[in-house]
Amino acid sequence: MTSHQQARVSGTPVIDYEGSQYKRNFWEGQGRDYEDTTERVALRQLLPLQGPRIAEIGAGFGRLANMYLGYDQIILFDYSRTLLQDAVAHWGHDPRFVFVAGNIYQLPLATGSLDSLVMVRVMHHLADVPAALQQIHRVLHSQSVAVLEYANKRNVKAFLRWAIGRQSWSPIDSEPVEFVELNFDFHPSWMKTRFQEARLSIKQQYAVSHFRLPLLKKYVGSANLVKADQALYALGGLYPVSPSVFVQVEAIDAGVRAAANMNQAGIAELFCCPQCAKSQFQLVETEQLLCGNCGIKYNKVAGIWDFKEAATN
Repeated sequence: MTSHQQARVSGTPVIDYEGSQYKRNFWEGQGRDYEDTTERVALRQLLPLQGPRIAEIGAGFGRLANMYLGYDQIILFDYSRTLLQDAVAHWGHDPRFVFVAGNIYQLPLATGSLDSLVMVRVMHHLADVPAALQQIHRVLHSQSVAVLEYANKRNVKAFLRWAIGRQSWSPIDSEPVEFVELNFDFHPSWMKTRFQEARLSIKQQYAVSHFRLPLLKKYVGSANLVKADQALYALGGLYPVSPSVFVQVEAIDAGVRAAANMNQAGIAELFCCPQCAKSQFQLVETEQLLCGNCGIKYNKVAGIWDFKEAATN
């Protein structure tokens, strides 16, 4: 199997890393210490490091999970059960962690349920950014903070490739570019409009990962590049030319915080049915939820609450 494949949810194509070796093939021993570290540094500056409840959307195998240990409840959400199984293997012993499989366009989390939200290296796979941002707005409340990352088409490398004729699309054009199937780069002005439409107010914007070049990483070193990158976060955020942009957003006109019983007895309150969009779940068994509105059941399988398909029993 390739590193990922395409699935389709309600007519929208979705990147699917089911069965992939993403952790091993992309991160472990692949020379991406600089990217990992500079993203962590940016998150530490933009994200509250403690609070009641946090969710990472597109958490995968839990690369960033140790950054959330100041929270009372930590939700790792991904479309791939395979990647989440790696996260369960590492963090499943900690009762604060909740592992959830589902899709962002039918996000199975209750309205106003999250105090903090993180989404890194996910936006560039989204075929319908507005729909995803609407879901993100829904799960936030009036005091929530979200940190979202997107791939920036207006980056230095894209300008250089365009200038010498090795790239057909213009980094200046505001429309997204799909350079590989379900891999998109976005212009900052286009993303700013999408955030506004989704009623997500940008409070801070950082330009991140300026020095994503193998030769620099080899001869300058990851630690030195991270320091240089950090110095450019806020200034670069005024006019990002980095390949990655981090934004800290708050939800405009969001409601009050939803019920937040963090123990097993309150697990049903955390979720929203992806089929009927109602938060009327009942915990009928230790590892099964029943939607009181539409009657669909969802199971917890191998430590993961699976909302990708309804239970058959």
